[in-house]
Amino acid sequence: MKFRILGKTGLYVSELCLGTMTFGGEGPCKVMGGVDQQTATAITKTAFDAGVTFMDTANVYSLGQSETLLGNAIRDLGLPRDEIIVATKATGLMSNDPNGLGHSRYHLMNQVDASLGRLGLDHIDLYQLHGVDSRTPIEETLETLNDLVRSGKVRYTGVCNMSAWQVMKAIGISESRHWTRFASVQAYYTIAGRDLEREIVPMLQDQSVGLMVWSPLAGGLLAGKFDAERKMPEGSRRATFDFPIVDKERAYACVDAMRPIASKHGASVAQVALAWLLHQKAVTSVIIGVKTIEQLHDNVGAAQLVLDADDLATLETVSALPAEYPAWMVARQGQARAIPPTRP
Repeated sequence: MKFRILGKTGLYVSELCLGTMTFGGEGPCKVMGGVDQQTATAITKTAFDAGVTFMDTANVYSLGQSETLLGNAIRDLGLPRDEIIVATKATGLMSNDPNGLGHSRYHLMNQVDASLGRLGLDHIDLYQLHGVDSRTPIEETLETLNDLVRSGKVRYTGVCNMSAWQVMKAIGISESRHWTRFASVQAYYTIAGRDLEREIVPMLQDQSVGLMVWSPLAGGLLAGKFDAERKMPEGSRRATFDFPIVDKERAYACVDAMRPIASKHGASVAQVALAWLLHQKAVTSVIIGVKTIEQLHDNVGAAQLVLDADDLATLETVSALPAEYPAWMVARQGQARAIPPTRP
């Protein structure tokens, strides 16, 4: 397992991260979950033994059950606390109280303590905003996150599912006030869904912010297990919960291109999709969420798969984003400065 620096920090994280949305089976996440404590513990052990020391959860996953199951697994397995990086999140609805969601100081302070209790830990390594809260001033949220870091309850902070301008605004405010800045962005990214390359990836690279990828197989679609009529197997996540949003024709074309590459390397289609992400320079860690040990073994195998130049060229051709303004104009105007000037 390889390790990569998380953004503009000195923290190394494994390039594969164990996602635990499948742990537990309550609330809106029930359709993606169902993993009980015994299986959660076995998955956590197998991942750790394979070198996956980065683990991601959220308070809203099964209404806290995911955090509890992960915390129990860490405790029961006796995993060394100084060798694992535990990430969790807050934003989502945790109660019917008016302040039961969002990024207010009130909510975040309460949720940090609740998450620490469920995880059975004395600090959270990476605490992430799970989305956008249009009601809370960003200054209040950022100051709260800074206070949590100063208190020792949180080591680093991150954000999920925000636009590039929102992340950049937050970084600017944090730096101007000498507050802790976001170390990472967690975002949807797949070979069939490369939208974040337009604005988010350039911003991340310019600002040295890490990228954690969620749903790298597009909810199982890129595992290529659909039939000849493009239907997903009965009982699969995509068959019951068609998320995340993806251009399915583009996804099918990508899978068709990945099949011969997988065959050439003696790998699965899912491993090729994951390996493609690991070849992208902006990616820090790819989050893999599984329900079985077999799925975990297959996903972890992607870390050993090296795609050659021909493979990458083929995948680039089939998955390339269509030209969109202002990118095509920026590229056109930038040509004059791309080559250093010379004089005869």
